[in-house]
Amino acid sequence: MKEQMISITGARTHNLRNVSLDIPKNRLVVFTGLSGSGKSSLVFDTIHTEAQRQLIETFSSFARRRLPKLSRPDVDEIKNIGTSIVIDQKRMGRTMRSTVGTATELSTYLRMLFSRCGKTPDAALYPSFFFSFNHPEGMCPSCSGLGKRIQVDTSRLLDRTKSLKEGAVTHPDFKVGGWNWRELLATGLFQVDLPLEQWSEKDLETLLYADKIPVQRAHAAGSYLKYHEGLCTKLERLYVNKAEDDLPETRKNAYSLYFTHQDCTDCGGHRLNRRALGVTVEGFTIAELSSMELSALDGFLSSLAGRNDKAADLLVFKMRRILSHLIGIGVGYLSLSRAVATLSGGESQRVKMARQLDCDLVDLMYILDEPTTGLHPCDSERLIALMRSLRDKGNSVLVVEHDPDVIMSADWVVDIGPGAGVSGGHVLFAGEPSAMLASGSVTGHAISAGRLAQTAGRKRREWKDSYRIEDASIHNLRSVSCSIPKGVLTCVTGVAGSGKSSLIGGVFVPSHPEAVLIDQTAITGNSRSTPASYIGVFDLMRKEFSAVTGKKPGLFSFNSEGGCPKCGGSGCIQIEMSFLDDVRMVCDECGGKRYNEEALAVSCRGKTISEVLAMTPDEAAGFFTTKEIARRLKVLSEVGLDYISIGQPLSTLSGGECQRLKLATELHKKGGLYVMDEPTTGLHLNDIGRLLAIVDRLVRGGNTVIVIEHNIDFIRAADWVIDMGPGGGKDGGRIVASGTPETVAKNRDSVTGRYLMQ
Repeated sequence: MKEQMISITGARTHNLRNVSLDIPKNRLVVFTGLSGSGKSSLVFDTIHTEAQRQLIETFSSFARRRLPKLSRPDVDEIKNIGTSIVIDQKRMGRTMRSTVGTATELSTYLRMLFSRCGKTPDAALYPSFFFSFNHPEGMCPSCSGLGKRIQVDTSRLLDRTKSLKEGAVTHPDFKVGGWNWRELLATGLFQVDLPLEQWSEKDLETLLYADKIPVQRAHAAGSYLKYHEGLCTKLERLYVNKAEDDLPETRKNAYSLYFTHQDCTDCGGHRLNRRALGVTVEGFTIAELSSMELSALDGFLSSLAGRNDKAADLLVFKMRRILSHLIGIGVGYLSLSRAVATLSGGESQRVKMARQLDCDLVDLMYILDEPTTGLHPCDSERLIALMRSLRDKGNSVLVVEHDPDVIMSADWVVDIGPGAGVSGGHVLFAGEPSAMLASGSVTGHAISAGRLAQTAGRKRREWKDSYRIEDASIHNLRSVSCSIPKGVLTCVTGVAGSGKSSLIGGVFVPSHPEAVLIDQTAITGNSRSTPASYIGVFDLMRKEFSAVTGKKPGLFSFNSEGGCPKCGGSGCIQIEMSFLDDVRMVCDECGGKRYNEEALAVSCRGKTISEVLAMTPDEAAGFFTTKEIARRLKVLSEVGLDYISIGQPLSTLSGGECQRLKLATELHKKGGLYVMDEPTTGLHLNDIGRLLAIVDRLVRGGNTVIVIEHNIDFIRAADWVIDMGPGGGKDGGRIVASGTPETVAKNRDSVTGRYLMQ
């Protein structure tokens, strides 16, 4: 019987060059290639988008009329695709109430177990919602089930040397001249010209904590009644229980800067009321079990099995099956009470994957985006086994990945390239991994050349002075003391959850505020920020356009007078799909160009501002005559971002690309301290050498570079290695080995050392 294939004809999304390709169904298929080669354009923007569109086409006409008509990706035809499920690295939580337990439904089963088997002094039985911190019957009344008392920090909210009229309220919601500011002054309750330091305690109490004081306001047609609500009362009502990632860009900093978080004193941070916390199963409360590491919770549940209670046994069986997936994928150090907003992208992705392993639907198309992110090489084998489990259930598993172990474990590999951006978009190879090694494709050549090719012959730099960490004990660290060399490259390694981020991000960085932290968090700025605006050349570009054309610089800003009136300069319209992922559709008025007709009618040396923003850094550097523009754009190429367009939204950049963009703005500094968090994320094997050259340049400039890293090639190139472990969570938190890579490789207790030996 002939194998079924997903058949793609004429794919031209983004940089794809009229790609036609057959992909075997019900197989583990890896898509690889340089960063920006077109992998995501093929897998996410073509295959997944068309699968989503075709799914909606199966709905009734009644349902379709109430949904937006999704645009077809730029492809002639795709046959035999199934329903697609994307398992990406986006955080799962929408509110501060989302935890690992709620996301995996383990908390639901645990609540049912307590309602069935729980014991109290009066032996009363409870419905399961009595143990839910999201239900009034179970939540702590003091913190409403949040586990924390979230309050406004009045020392940051108020500048007491100023009057209200001068801007004594520092929160951006109350900026001088704004609506809230005008309304506050118009209440007539306060002396608006008097500095707050001269106010009475009663007036300050009214300003901050009043609960709807009625205020009569005059109006041209008479008067009407309004209410003054205290500043703290209002801000807590607006912000508490909102995840920071779900707030508008303009409010994210306002949330983190003006609020303090402390464990609720009534529930001890456990979120539940005293009645729920008084119920036990085998001597443990539900809060205590929820705080256990998942591996420890599984051990507890194993002791409950086989007690002649069929309902309880079924719940235990169900929970242990889900826990086995989570532990097997390398996140056994998490707990049910862990807020999902605190998970890294890789941890979020692995939790999502474990959840899918409990799904019995078949013929689905799972799409994974670099699932090895944040994983130690020792965990890759378990990840591969889990992806094969999804495949063996009768599903297609499509993976965008750079890791050689994952690539060589696939049933089928598609290598895209040969370069990035305009130099990519071609299928170089499609077939079995073993055949790729001899094909001469970019990835095949990189893997067959061997892992030592990047770092062969590197000499270790000597060091004399060092930074000291003494008795670090936060999270799972066990009184860790160590020296971090100055003036060299140090890699901090270890399995996921071993304590790397706690040691560096939680202890070292706060003690060294001068450190330049280059991590994978989203770059701050509004949703229309671009690489050009981030590195500070967009203003210079608009000034040159203005000088040549005689038009005002504001005309060439899509955030100002030049912006498209329909999409507001974003180039697309985002539509909420409720039960599906949000859909971004190209604006039909500007065609995605962001600008209005007036701006697009003006050209500078034959190019419109929209066409210039579509250029790569090298193309734009050659177009402009201002030397400073060329200098700043050159740095983007130096950090390996020569393939991006200078005007693409920052939201379209991967975590690794954002990290390199941050690095581009810091390369000129000397004698400093750099801390990087997994900078190889999203990098092809060929690009690792380029990154090492950048790091070497920093070290030669007198800088100290500390890198949290899993990539063995990169670790092998370090001057010094600090290996944490030996395991994750309670099994980690200490230094297993430290020294040169050769020294660590000889340490039998070091998991990282075993891979450095290979």
